[in-house]
Amino acid sequence: MKKITVLFLSALLSTSMLFAKEGIWLPMLLKSLNEGDMQSMGLKLSAEDIYSVNQSSLKDAIISFGGFCTGEIISDQGLILTNHHCGYGQIQSHSSVENDYLTNGYWAMNHSQELTNPGLTATFIVRMEDVTKEILDGISTELKVSERQVEIAKRIKAKIEATNEGSHYESYIRPFFYGNEYYMFVTETFQDVRLVGAPPSAIGKFGGDTDNWMWPRHTGDFSLFRIYADKDNMPADYAEDNVPFKPRHFLPISMDGIKKGDFTMVYGFPGRTQEYLTSFAIKQIKEVINPAQIEVRDQALKIMDKHMKANDKVRIQYASKYASIANYWKKWIGENRGLEKANAIQLKEERETAFTKATAGMEEYSSVLPELKKRYEAIEGYALARSFFVEIPYRKMEMLRLSNRFKSIVTKTNKGEEVDDATVKKLKEQVKAHFKNFDLSTELAVSQVLLREYKAKLDPQYVPALLKGSKAELLTNDYKAYVKKSNFLTEEQVLGLLDNWGKSAAKKVSKDPVFKLMNEFWDIYFKEVRPNYSAYSNQIDSLSKIYVKGLRKHVPGTYYPDANSTLRLAYGQVDNYNPKDGVMYDFFTSGKGILEKYDPENVDFDLPKRLVKLIEDKDYGQYADEDGSLHVCFTASNHTTGGNSGSPVINANGELIGLNFDRNWEGTMSDINYDINQCRNISVDIRYVLFVVDKYANAGHLVKEMKLVSTKK
Repeated sequence: MKKITVLFLSALLSTSMLFAKEGIWLPMLLKSLNEGDMQSMGLKLSAEDIYSVNQSSLKDAIISFGGFCTGEIISDQGLILTNHHCGYGQIQSHSSVENDYLTNGYWAMNHSQELTNPGLTATFIVRMEDVTKEILDGISTELKVSERQVEIAKRIKAKIEATNEGSHYESYIRPFFYGNEYYMFVTETFQDVRLVGAPPSAIGKFGGDTDNWMWPRHTGDFSLFRIYADKDNMPADYAEDNVPFKPRHFLPISMDGIKKGDFTMVYGFPGRTQEYLTSFAIKQIKEVINPAQIEVRDQALKIMDKHMKANDKVRIQYASKYASIANYWKKWIGENRGLEKANAIQLKEERETAFTKATAGMEEYSSVLPELKKRYEAIEGYALARSFFVEIPYRKMEMLRLSNRFKSIVTKTNKGEEVDDATVKKLKEQVKAHFKNFDLSTELAVSQVLLREYKAKLDPQYVPALLKGSKAELLTNDYKAYVKKSNFLTEEQVLGLLDNWGKSAAKKVSKDPVFKLMNEFWDIYFKEVRPNYSAYSNQIDSLSKIYVKGLRKHVPGTYYPDANSTLRLAYGQVDNYNPKDGVMYDFFTSGKGILEKYDPENVDFDLPKRLVKLIEDKDYGQYADEDGSLHVCFTASNHTTGGNSGSPVINANGELIGLNFDRNWEGTMSDINYDINQCRNISVDIRYVLFVVDKYANAGHLVKEMKLVSTKK
C-alpha cells in the first residue's frame, strides 16, 4: 500500500502541467499562481493586463449578464455579446404570434429600435480583496458550528457596510475552499440593458435538444445587447435620454482564426463546481440523485413537447421553460456517462487513500473521512426527497407555485391584519407574468404524470396526506377533476380575487384544492425535509473544510477554489479529442457541416433559406478562414461550467476569438471531476457571429462599431 501511495503522489507531481490547465482561477491571484504557466503556453499578456485595479484590463470588459450568464463588451458604445440562450427569456418576452422574434430573429437598425428589458442587469467587477483575516481571525475553535456561522455573518455584514458606505458600488463576500478563505467582490451594476440583435432560433438554437451538450456543433448561439447609462456614464434606471455606456475596456476581435494548440482563456462567472467531493458523494450523485432527476424531467419534457408541437401559442409560451428543463436533463445523463468513463469514483478513492496516508497520526484529520461517509449515508433519503420536491411541486407544477404566492396575504387576512395596496399590486403583476406563459391543458397533463411519479418513488413519510387519503386516486388519475373548482385556473379568476381582497377572498383561497395541496407539499418539505437536509449538509461542509485543508497542506497537487458565481479565468488550448474507441473529433466545424445537418422536416435542423444560399454560394466575405471555408464552432480544453455561458474565449493577445456556449457530453462531469483528456468547452467562432450579423442580417452597422484586428494581409 505504501508503494501504491508513493506512485500516486509521484503521478500527481509529474502531471502538474496537465493539472495547471485544469482549474477555474481567481483573476487577482494569477500573478502569483498562474502567470508563468500561462505564458509558457503562449500567453503574450501579463497578469496585470488581465486583472488590474489601477488600470484598464480585460476584466473591465466582462459582465455578469442578469446574474445567470456572462457577457462581454465588444465596442466603445457598450455593445454586449452573450449567448442566444442567455438572452432567450428577453427575446421571448418581446415575441408574440404576430412578432415572432424567436422564429424570425430581431435586429435593431438604430439605437431607437433597441428594446428595453425591465429587470435585466449588467454587473462589472470593480475589484477583489482577500478578507480572510478580517472574517476568521480570533474566532474561537471552541465555538459550535452555528455560533461560528453567526459570528462570521456579523463580520461579513460589517465589512460590506463599511465598503459600500458613500459609494454607488455594491459588494459581496464569498467563502472559498469550504470556508478556509474569504474574498470580497466590489461591483458596479447597470440597470438599463437593451436588446440589439438576435438571430432566428434556427441559427441561435441550430441542433436544438438533439445537439445540446454534443460535439460536433454548428450553432450560432449568440445575441447582442447594449448597456445604457446617464449623461455622466453612471448606472441609471431606464430613461429615454440615457446614452450608450462608454466602457473602461472592450475586447478587440481577432480575424486571424485559430489552429490546434493555440492558447485560449475563458473569462466569466462560472456558477458551481464541486471538485473536492469524496467518493461517497460522487456515488450518491451518480447512482441515486441523477437517475431520479433525469426520470422526472424526461416525463415532463415528453408532455411539453407534444403540446408545443400542437399549438404555436403554447410553443412560444413554453419555449424558454422547455429549454431550461431539457438543458440539465441532458447534462445529468452526460455527467453520469462521463463519471463512468473517467472512473471518477476510483480516482476519488485513490485521493482519499493518499490523504489518509499523508495525514496519518494527525488527530485533526484522523476521523474526517469516516465521518463524511456516515453523513452521506444519513443525508441520502433527505437529499432524494429534496430533489423530488424541487423538481415536481416547486418547479413543474405551476399552479402550486402561483398559489404559494398567496400564502402570506391569506395568513395576514385570517389574522385580521391589513394587506396594503402595494402588496396586492405586486401580486397582480406576478399573476399576469405567470399567465403570459401558462397553458392549462399542458399544466394539467404534466402535473398528472409527475404526481404519480412523486408518490411512487418517495418514502411515504414525504408524501402529502392528500396523495394517500380519500383524494389520492383522484389526484393520481384525474387531476383535472381535482382542480376543476380551483380559483387558480385562469387569469380572470385570480385577478378577481385580488380586486376584492378581504376575508371572503382569503377564505376562498384557504379552501381551494390547489392551495391545500400546495400547503401539504410545502409543510412536509419545510418541516421534515429541509431542516434535516440542512443539518447534515452543514455537517458535511464542516467536515469538508477540514478535508480540503488537509489535502492542500499535505497532499501535493494544484488546488483552485470551486466556482461560486464569482469572476474566474480558465485557460487551456484549442484541441480535438477522442470520445471513444475508433473516433477522433476535429477541433472545428464549418459551414459544410451546417448543410449536411440541414433537414427542413426536423425542427432542430431546419434553416432560413437565406443562410442556406449564402453557404451554398460560399458568400462568406471577410469572415472566411484562410482555408476558404466558414468556420462555425470549435473546442478547447478550458475548464468551464454553468454561468460560463456567454463567456468570451480570448487568445494570447487578449483578442476575442469565440463565444463559449456549451461543453461536450463526455465532459459534463467536469463540475465534479475534470479530466483533461475528455473535457472540452464548445464555442462559436467569432467570425461566424460576424458573418451572421453582417452577411445574413444586413446589420453591418454593428460590425462597424467593433474593432477588428488581424496580423495577416
